[in-house]
Amino acid sequence: MDIAAQTPPLANDSIAMENARLASQREELADIIGRHCRADGAQPTAVPGLTLFRGSACAGQTCAVMASVFAMMAQGAKRILVGDDAYDYDARHYLITSVDLPMFSRITHACATQPYLGLALNIDPLKIGELAAAMPKNRPPEAVDRGIAVSLLDAEIQDAALRLARLLDRPADIAVLAPLIERELLYRLLTGALGERLRQAVASGSHCHQIVRAIAWLKTNLDQPVSIDQLAGLATMSKSSLHHHFKALTAMTPLQYQKQLRLHEARRLMLLADHDAASAAHRVGYESPSQFSREYRRLFGTPPARDVAQLRLVDSH
Repeated sequence: MDIAAQTPPLANDSIAMENARLASQREELADIIGRHCRADGAQPTAVPGLTLFRGSACAGQTCAVMASVFAMMAQGAKRILVGDDAYDYDARHYLITSVDLPMFSRITHACATQPYLGLALNIDPLKIGELAAAMPKNRPPEAVDRGIAVSLLDAEIQDAALRLARLLDRPADIAVLAPLIERELLYRLLTGALGERLRQAVASGSHCHQIVRAIAWLKTNLDQPVSIDQLAGLATMSKSSLHHHFKALTAMTPLQYQKQLRLHEARRLMLLADHDAASAAHRVGYESPSQFSREYRRLFGTPPARDVAQLRLVDSH
């Protein structure tokens, strides 16, 4: 029997109306982003924590350590790589990260006439914790979800994001209305399909929250040797449990995670702080320049000096 034929006409009408609403919101959001982000790249805004993005071509991979964020786009498509995992999303989807993750990203659909247009809002764990505490109590699940995920957008999440972006055209309203709309957006995310990931990261006693403590130590002690015993103690876990849950959350072991943090930071130091490879390697904890060069090339595909020279050449055009 034809399943479509069984769908009530009113349900079909409701779906069509929802899709039309989403499409109209995307068009308005694309207009706002296009006007406030005229050059390719990232554009901070007057709304605290809100950044706009534009890309006029499917360029090569970029890398960053992404903090906890909500991200969506009005046009285009993108691929995110975390460890060996790939996440593809477009204007019909949104992405969240619940912990800091070293990642690579690449725009997969964009051109000069239809550029990639997106936005990202930093997620404050304290605000997530406050909202989660005010919601019905649910026992955190034992399984740790990956700290990044993609889901279909619904009209409530997209509408809240659009109203936040509209404030860019009414800057006098930002101080009063931005915190209110942000709170609504975070609430919609918590009650949405990916909300459990955000709750896990702030739920005291959850395995995810225990791993977050270990991640915080790695970030603030980037140049220190990793002691698995010390990390396990910080997380109040056994070493085997630490490895299992750390990889479940980040797609990496603690050693792999620290290595990527170090290499990303060394790349940033060379590119933005004008360090040479040897001094950048030393700053992030490498004792052997040759080991640094090998691991840098393995991650980024090019030796440090050549990679930075190529990045500067691209930025100059």
